[in-house]
Amino acid sequence: MVSYEMPMDKIRQKAIITENISIAPGVYSMWLETGTLQEAAPGQFLLLYLPDRSRLLGRPFCIAELKENRIRVVYRAAGAGTAELSRLTPNKGVYIEAPLGHGYPLDEDIIKGRKIALIGGGLGAPSLLFLAEELKEKVTAEDSIRVVLGYRDGSMKRFLADDFISLGFETVISTDDGSEGIRGNVIDALKETGYSPDLIYACGPMPMLSAVKKYASDEGAAAYISLEEHMACGVGVCLGCVTKTVKEDPHSHVRNARVCTEGPVFDARDVEI
Repeated sequence: MVSYEMPMDKIRQKAIITENISIAPGVYSMWLETGTLQEAAPGQFLLLYLPDRSRLLGRPFCIAELKENRIRVVYRAAGAGTAELSRLTPNKGVYIEAPLGHGYPLDEDIIKGRKIALIGGGLGAPSLLFLAEELKEKVTAEDSIRVVLGYRDGSMKRFLADDFISLGFETVISTDDGSEGIRGNVIDALKETGYSPDLIYACGPMPMLSAVKKYASDEGAAAYISLEEHMACGVGVCLGCVTKTVKEDPHSHVRNARVCTEGPVFDARDVEI
């Protein structure tokens, strides 16, 4: 396994909430103003700690946008901790640790000349928004990128879809019940468009990522997927977020990898999902 060597005092800092609004039922968008944030890459995440320290562990959120010293997260109020987070108001101070983990590979030899698909399911979309902004700077042919976003139904207000559209990328919407966009899942929507990517970046629930992995394998496409796992420490110590890998680690001699440090982004071929 790759060791995590970044000292915690280099990444933990105080941040001030500047916006915390609802953008869909149970889904919130928060902007934080920080001090000097180390350069982050799309696909990396942060840990956010509630200001009253009522909960020991930080909440992991992918970085949805990064604008100099401002950072955006989009999250679902799914439990007591995130529900408390949703009630925080602007000017409230919190502590964050960022950036953490490994992000999406964006080397020129990976993206050059490729037809790219960004596939997000539900709360997988925020991870891909930061990626889309980076690709906007790196890929000159906008028609070589397609965004496919899947939602449960129309009540989710296709959150973040307009953010992708504003970047100039064709964005396809799918819903499970067909109340908006294409009826079905993200793979159904991708097939219906007739777009055949040879490079896929994806984030979403595990069944979706498993379908993306199979699709990529069947079509001979490369796929990099961001795994969603429950995390505790976020820095590779507790081993609470391991995922099964295809290859055996030469040091530990087990087929495991820590999502928080070796991931959260993996080559789909390297993980068993």
